Parts: sequence; C-alpha cells; structure tokens
Amino acid sequence: MADEAKAKGNAAFSAGDFSSAVKHFSDAISLAPSNHVLYSNRSAAYASLHNYSDALVDAKKTVELKPDWSKGYSRLGAAHLGLNQAQDAISAYRKGLEIDPNNEPLKSGLADAQAAASRSRSVPPPSPFGDAFSGPEMWAKLTADPSTRMYLQQPDFVKMMQDIQKNPSNLNLHLKDQRVMQALGVLLNVKFRAPNAGEDMDIPEDDSSPPPQQERKAEPPREEKVREPEPEPMEIPDEEKEAKERKAEAVKEKELGNAAYKKKNFETAIAHYTKAMELDDEDISYLTNRAAVYLETGQYEECIKDCDKAVERGRELRSDYKMVARALTRKGTALVKMAKCSQDFDPAIETFQKALTEHRNPDTLKKLNEAQRVKKELEQQEYFDPKLADEEREKGNEYFKQQKYPEAVRHYTESLRRNPNDPKAYSNRAACYTKLGALPEGLKDAEKCIELDPTFTKGYTRKGAVQFFMKEYEKAMETYQAGLKHDPQNQELLDGVRRCVDQLNKASRGDISPEDLKERQAKAMQDPEVQNILSDPVMRQVLVDFQENPKSAQEHMKNPMVMNKIQKLVNAGIVQIK
Repeated sequence: MADEAKAKGNAAFSAGDFSSAVKHFSDAISLAPSNHVLYSNRSAAYASLHNYSDALVDAKKTVELKPDWSKGYSRLGAAHLGLNQAQDAISAYRKGLEIDPNNEPLKSGLADAQAAASRSRSVPPPSPFGDAFSGPEMWAKLTADPSTRMYLQQPDFVKMMQDIQKNPSNLNLHLKDQRVMQALGVLLNVKFRAPNAGEDMDIPEDDSSPPPQQERKAEPPREEKVREPEPEPMEIPDEEKEAKERKAEAVKEKELGNAAYKKKNFETAIAHYTKAMELDDEDISYLTNRAAVYLETGQYEECIKDCDKAVERGRELRSDYKMVARALTRKGTALVKMAKCSQDFDPAIETFQKALTEHRNPDTLKKLNEAQRVKKELEQQEYFDPKLADEEREKGNEYFKQQKYPEAVRHYTESLRRNPNDPKAYSNRAACYTKLGALPEGLKDAEKCIELDPTFTKGYTRKGAVQFFMKEYEKAMETYQAGLKHDPQNQELLDGVRRCVDQLNKASRGDISPEDLKERQAKAMQDPEVQNILSDPVMRQVLVDFQENPKSAQEHMKNPMVMNKIQKLVNAGIVQIK
C-alpha cells in the first residue's frame, strides 16, 4: 500500500500537481514511516510549492534516516537555499559531495549556494520594498490573496518573483509587468490605480441618465473605486504539458501491468508495459518489467532483448546504476535458463559479473555463485571416468614405490579428477604428502578418505600418522582408537596407539627435552579445552591443592571429572607427575 501511494505521488509530481503529490507521499509515510525515500520525495514536492520550511523538515528527516545517501543532502541544500540560508545550503551540498564526489546535481546546487552567498556578502543599493519580498511570507501572502493566487501557476511570473526575492533591486526591471505591480500592492497592503484611470472621475451608481428637465444635484466627491487590471492569461507550452501527461499516463500503465503480473495475467501485463514504453521511453523500468514477464513465461530470447535495450537506453539516459544492474541480472537469469539445455554457463556468468560491477547486489552474487557451481559440476561430470582414474592411481603407486613422491602426487590428483569419490586415491595421496612434509595437506586428504568411507582403516592410519608427526599425540591416539572400532586387530593401528602412549608417558614423567616440552605446551595452550580447564577457578584451586595440600588432593582424585581434566593437562605436558 505504501508503494502504491508512492507511485501515485510520483505520478502527480511528474504531472506538476505538487499539492496532490504531497498528499500521496504523506499517505505513504503514514504506512512506512522509516522509508527515507518518501521523505525525500515529499521534500521535493514542498520545495516545488515554495514551502521551503516544510521541505527543510522532511530533508532533515531524510538525512537522519539515511545519512549515507547523497540525495538527502541535495534536498537539504535546496530547502536551505529556498529559505535564503546560503551557508547552511553550502554545508549540506558539501556533505553530500563527500559521499558522492561526482554527483552533478550536488555540484550544481553547491555552485548556486555559493553564488547566493556571494550576493549576500555584497551590499546592494537599499530597496524601499526589500522587506516585502523577504522570506516564505511573500509566497504565503500571494497565495492567500485571490487576485494573485492564479499568477503562481504561471512559470514566468514565479521566476520574476524569485528573481526579485533574491535581489529586491531587480524590482525596477519588472515594474512594467502589471502582475508584478498587483503582487507589490498585495505585499505592501496598498492598491494601485489601473492605467489611464482619471484622477477626478466620478463613477455613477448606474447608467441611467436624469430626466432632461431635472438638474442633477451636486453630490459630494466619493472615493474612487479602481478596478484591478486583469492579468493576461499565461499557459504552459503544449509540448511540456503533453509530455507531463504522457509520463503520468505511463506510470498508470505500469501500475496496471504490475497488478496483472501479480495475478499471473501475463499477456495483459505485457500489453500494459508496452503501452507505458510507447508513452515514455525515458524510464527503463518498463523494459525491465516486461523482461520479467518474458522470463516468467519462458520467452528467454525476448527477455534478453528487452534487457539489452534497457542497459543501452539506461546508459544513454545515465539512469540509476541499480536499474542497469537489475537489467543485467535479469538477462543473466534468462541465460542460465537457456544454459540448462546448451550446457554453456559462461555467458550467464559473464553477465552476472557485469551486473556486480554496476551494483553489488547480494541476490546477483548468489546467482553468480550458483552458476559457477553448476558449471563446475558439469565439467566434473564430463571428466568423470572411473577406469581412467584406476589407471592413474596405479601409476601413482609405481612412483610411490620408487620414492618419486611429487610424480606420485600428480597421478593421484589426476585420478581424483577422474573419480573424486575414491577413498583409496585420497589415502595414497595423504601418504605422499606425509613423506613430503606437507602435513596440513596430508591431514586434509586423510580426513576426506574417512569421510568417503568410515570403515576404510587406512584412512585412520594416515590421519594418525600425520597427527603424530605434528606432535599432537593425544589427537593421534584418539584417531587410532577410532580406527580400531572398525578393525580391532589392525596392527598398524595398535602400533600407533603404543607410540602415542609412549610419548604421553614421557611428557608426564618429564623425560622429554625442554625444547619439545615447550613446543608441546605451546600447542596445548591453543587447544580450547585446555584453555577452559586453566581458566576454571575450581581447577586452578585443584592444581594448587595437588602441590600444597595432599589431603585435599586425595579427595579430588575421587572425582572422575576432575581426574579426566588433570589427565588432559598431563597429556598436554602442562602438568607433570613425578
């Protein structure tokens, strides 16, 4: 409902009906009071009515809601400038340019404000009527008086009054215009005579003449009633009026198209959007909306044509970059639909990337990632060949026996490209990485091997070996024990457990070198579980009791939870038992 009220306000504004625009924007604000765009639009409508005080209030609200939006400062500057607050206007325009340095409306507004400030610093010749034209009160008086109200609908009159308001000395330049004289009379609360009115003319009460034989009695002179001059009618040029009417009609057609689209009356929606385009070719949203209908109905070629036209026309008109990005995203979506048949996702990926250079929209980024994912899967499916994968794995085994580990890694990698679900190839490559000292890569391959086949004990021996070489003995023992659940008699796993126990016992007895102990303690301190134990006030007291209070220590040893934590510290080399 707020969007509908906003659309009506935009249509009224485009048609020059600023009072109606204010009403519609106010309705929208009551429904969406936190939408900064609505306050910005109403500020523009108030400014068009020369109601700069209310325009300033809305502009300040816009900036408050969206301080990083440059257009809000444009509205703020315009309102200050309308109130002859040139320095405040300069400050507003400069803040906007800090956000968007290349914004032309802000640059133009700043130039106008600086020119106004320069004029205010120069001392013009005093004008006896200067106060009559100052502030927004001038427009209020002219609007309230029936004799001048109609003039405010005439652009040339409004321009003259703005010129006089900026510099009252310019009044002399416009005194020949009877409308200006009439306005001056209203502002000064005096009435001027109509041109050529006789100073001593008596105005009879009616047109009847006295009888010939009766002399007219002398009447006392009366105050002369001067008829106010009628202003010459001023009309808006037909071309300008027609253009506004066409734009307003185009907005109505778009709204009808949106309503039809929501009801899935796609043919009707296309007809309305097409009509809107014929009425107004300077709004690319009509093209992108029609493209959305074509996309929905599977007419992908037509959708792409409309999107290309929207991008081309949008760049000609310097439309909002978000609108251009929307057209490119919609085109990319259509290309994805077509790629499901052609298996060629490159055009769609390229189009999404172009859209992101215009505007980094999260939805566009998501669609790009999805297109890249599908493309990768298709490439993997085309390359998938289990037979060739086995051949490459055997070649890798031969090089492993010859201790040519880099060559073996290359063949295992090719085997995995041909069949990424083979746990044996991951296990073999993990062994190669371990021999080469590339322990993180070896650990990753071993974990992938276990993930693909949890019953494949080689994966546990590979992972345990890597952890052992990384001196993570407790973790290695846990890995070996996990493997023994699947094969309790596996000798490699049993030997691995034994080696880990030996190393942990050495640490608990203090039978390792100071360098090894220091390294083990440093690694242990990075373990979140060890950190939690050492930061626990209760466990800190337990450790103190083990050193200073044997009686309390014996009580602690009866608590299985406490002893498990103590054993964890012993295994980590943090605590030693002598």
